[in-house]
Amino acid sequence: MSPDHGPEPGPEPQAGGRPGLRTGWTTGTCASAAAKAALVGLLTGRAPADVEVGLPDGRRVAFPVDRPTEEDGVGSAVGAPNRCVVVKDAGDDPDCTDGARMTAVVDWAAGSQTELRAGPGVGVVTRPGLGLAVGGPSITDVPRRMILAALAEVSDRPVVVTFTVPGGEEMAARTSNQRLGIVGGISILGTTGVVKPFSTAAYRASVVQQIDVAAAQGMPMVVLATGTRSDAFAQRRFPDLDPVCFVEVGDFTGVALRRCAADGVRRVCWVGMAGKLTKLAAGVMMTHFRSSKVDTELLASVAREAGAPEEVVVAATETSTARHFFEVCVAAGEMEPWRRLCERAVVACRAHVGDGEFDVEVVCTDFDGAREVARA
Repeated sequence: MSPDHGPEPGPEPQAGGRPGLRTGWTTGTCASAAAKAALVGLLTGRAPADVEVGLPDGRRVAFPVDRPTEEDGVGSAVGAPNRCVVVKDAGDDPDCTDGARMTAVVDWAAGSQTELRAGPGVGVVTRPGLGLAVGGPSITDVPRRMILAALAEVSDRPVVVTFTVPGGEEMAARTSNQRLGIVGGISILGTTGVVKPFSTAAYRASVVQQIDVAAAQGMPMVVLATGTRSDAFAQRRFPDLDPVCFVEVGDFTGVALRRCAADGVRRVCWVGMAGKLTKLAAGVMMTHFRSSKVDTELLASVAREAGAPEEVVVAATETSTARHFFEVCVAAGEMEPWRRLCERAVVACRAHVGDGEFDVEVVCTDFDGAREVARA
């Protein structure tokens, strides 16, 4: 099945990571190791060959330490002992930062506080809502604590740590950083220090974070798209909306709706295709194909309610997918069943957040994400 006509591209995460796949290390863990190595080099005059750091769960892990090159953005003093690199290994996760050369430069601080800075390839926060200081480096709380703990194992003297990642800006273009207002490179992230391949937790956290940022900036609405084609359609449909308003929720519609309601988002538009819409209309808020099945009896019911021809009603239960029913409806020019499914989905979304007045719109697109076929 070609990419143009298959299921809409989107994440297929597995809880806790897929069995048998190799785990890796977060950018936060790598940054803590690089910073510790660079401080050892500053203190002793010799950079270590390897370094050990602690994870949030108390485990200790060791990393080989690489020496920076001119491409690592550390200036002319390439061989200086206070400049160290730890190469990120993301394991078997398809992480765009896999292989990133996390580079730390450590100098003694003039003041009384240790300071973490973003160099080339590391993102800078430009918008509120992330829980990070605007104008500061995009280093989240757990990595920040890991870095400070690693430094404290070497010295309690205040230092300035500057992180750089060659190619980080290009890596960041494949993340949601731009929408979140993080510019100049990747973020230093992680809650456990470990990357679990295809983890649901990481994707879910990303969805919540994007909604938080949009809400913090008082955006008038948030658009929840189920995949890349839905997202592209949504951006064409709402050309005047700030990019931060568009969130690819994948299968996490329920999580996203609850977060929108909790954050006080006034209006939500959900955009997706036939399969996920059918599940949403049935009240299923986690729409991954392994987690739930299409309710073909629901399709038959809305077809009858709409007064559709018999061949359309029969098509609803001929296969286990919504796509066949969708294609028969298109061929017959009978799209009223899909409008009714959108209406049911609106009711289900409001029930899920416990607010019958929650302002939500549901839009169904064709399988190419080229046009709207129904909405409510």
